[in-house]
Amino acid sequence: MPIPSHLTSAAIAEFGREIEAIRNEVMDSRGERDARYIHRLIKVQRCMALSGRLVIYASLALLPQWGHAFAAWSTFWPAIALGTLMLGCAKILENMEIGHNISHAQWDWLRDPAIQSGSWEWDHVCPSDQWKHSHNVKHHTWTNVFGKDADVGGYGLLRMFSYQRWKPFNLFNPLWALLLAILFEWGIAIQELELGRVAKGRVTWASLRPMWLKTREKMLRQVLKDYILFPLLAGPLFLYVCGANAAANIIRNLWTYLIIFCGHFPMDVHTFTKAEVENETRPRWYIRQLLGSCNIGGGKLFHIMSGNLSHQIEHHLFPDMPSNRYPDVAPRVQALCVRYGLPYNTGSLSRQFGTTLLRIFRMSFPGHSTLLDGYPGKGSPA
Repeated sequence: MPIPSHLTSAAIAEFGREIEAIRNEVMDSRGERDARYIHRLIKVQRCMALSGRLVIYASLALLPQWGHAFAAWSTFWPAIALGTLMLGCAKILENMEIGHNISHAQWDWLRDPAIQSGSWEWDHVCPSDQWKHSHNVKHHTWTNVFGKDADVGGYGLLRMFSYQRWKPFNLFNPLWALLLAILFEWGIAIQELELGRVAKGRVTWASLRPMWLKTREKMLRQVLKDYILFPLLAGPLFLYVCGANAAANIIRNLWTYLIIFCGHFPMDVHTFTKAEVENETRPRWYIRQLLGSCNIGGGKLFHIMSGNLSHQIEHHLFPDMPSNRYPDVAPRVQALCVRYGLPYNTGSLSRQFGTTLLRIFRMSFPGHSTLLDGYPGKGSPA
């Protein structure tokens, strides 16, 4: 969809100036409050991860030694589930509010060598530098531009918009979406490899081999850590710890998938063609980020656990702004949208995920969906 027609060039330029004024004000005010936030959060996350693993190991002592005593089993399963949940939440915090945002250089201004975007390696099978290219460069630069942003194309796996050519493979859209959710970190890891282009002969495997070797090395390190080394500490109870670690990773994957998909695929999100972004100015780029992103309503804990990607609009407007400032600037951005007559796509988690699920199921079948991809008075987005 092109920039809304009611905006003149002067209005677009002024909108961009006001957006930049908000950014400059916040960036100039960064200080001790922000430093305390990130340092405290890292400590909390690491304590939670350690505590979760300790609870998992402690739960093993509750396993019945003789027979299958119901009382022993009924105590063991809640205990190991608690440890697994704690570890899963720790992984969510590390990936979402810590690793993701550090990799956006949100905390480089602190000049703390331990949390620099160029050196941070997150708890994920995708190497940080590879993810920064596919996410920071491709996705954030070309948000929702077909042929430029792989995310808008359903990560190369899903049909998410009517403007993608339908194939019989898409009949299983809900199944592929479920598998992607469960294995989300693995899907992100192989996304940058663009294996589909190899299959189509557009690129050679030899050109991708160095990237693949680096990705494979990171995958092996994560598998070694979660599925071999930590479980080995449990001795003969290896499989219990291995299963708990796998469950914690799945918890993280499902939550990450939920938040990211609710930030980009709900009803009324806008998409763009490559022709529509030719010679795009910075103010127009701001408007595209606004139109191509969606917020999710929630409380303070929800925002932290989402990596503040519940403020996806603000994140796309200000990707290098400390994420703890997004709740402060969101009302100001929304007020600007009201003044300029621009949509500000925000809603409850149930609304955003519900319409995302509707999209996944509807795009299983051929044809165009006016409900999902059409905009009243604006026509189709592409």
